[in-house]
Amino acid sequence: MSAVVSHDTQASSIDDALPVVSLEHGKKSFGTTQVLRDISLSIDKGDVLAIIGPSGGGKSTLLRCLTLLERLDGGALTYGSLTVAQDEGGIAHYGGPAVEHEARNRFGLVFQNFNLFPHYTVLENLCDPQMRVLKRSRQEAEARARELLGRMDLGDKESMVPCELSGGQQQRVAIARALAMDPEVLFFDEPTSALDPELTQGVLRVIRDLANESMTMAIVTHEMTFARDVADRVMFMDGGTIIEQGPASQVIDHPTQQRTRDFLASY
Repeated sequence: MSAVVSHDTQASSIDDALPVVSLEHGKKSFGTTQVLRDISLSIDKGDVLAIIGPSGGGKSTLLRCLTLLERLDGGALTYGSLTVAQDEGGIAHYGGPAVEHEARNRFGLVFQNFNLFPHYTVLENLCDPQMRVLKRSRQEAEARARELLGRMDLGDKESMVPCELSGGQQQRVAIARALAMDPEVLFFDEPTSALDPELTQGVLRVIRDLANESMTMAIVTHEMTFARDVADRVMFMDGGTIIEQGPASQVIDHPTQQRTRDFLASY
């Protein structure tokens, strides 16, 4: 496969027939600690996948491997028809900088702690990556930024800097910034963990709206009611393995595995 996928009609039709993102037999260790053990998953266009499980179970490491913040030790990772890493003899071989750049253009990532540029205004936080990566003009970038800020009920905050906003407002800015890059899939790493309950509801409402608009998403979360109500599928991880997965209501309300039942009992 060539290093960079052409965005012609044929490539688009191929991608539409494939999962937006797929991981096969993913493995990851830190020193002698195996954090991911033979993880396989796929996310189709319009799917919402919630990933739940105890702290230290591998959820965030999985997300970091899917978004190229960490490299898999073994396994194959694809975005549509783009092969990011392929498994050769149990070792993950990555396709090189051009392939990874192309992959990064296909996803957005929303962190726990917002990761906004503190010295930029809200508007600049949304415009700068569009101009740098997508090569949009300032006029185009500002128009897209203002459209998204309006959807987040933040249209009157564009000239503020992050420290002038509440945590919930900062997280909505971070979501808007990710959406401004027109990703094919959005990843969320516990997007409400740093927020108090009142602010949490505003962020969850935004994600719920995105799900209703068929945005493809994978969400690491401890919000069980939200996972049941919003996700199409829930995947429960513990000890670096997938213990159970299936339709959200089934896994949350009627889990088949005792480890899942034990975990959910605490909620």
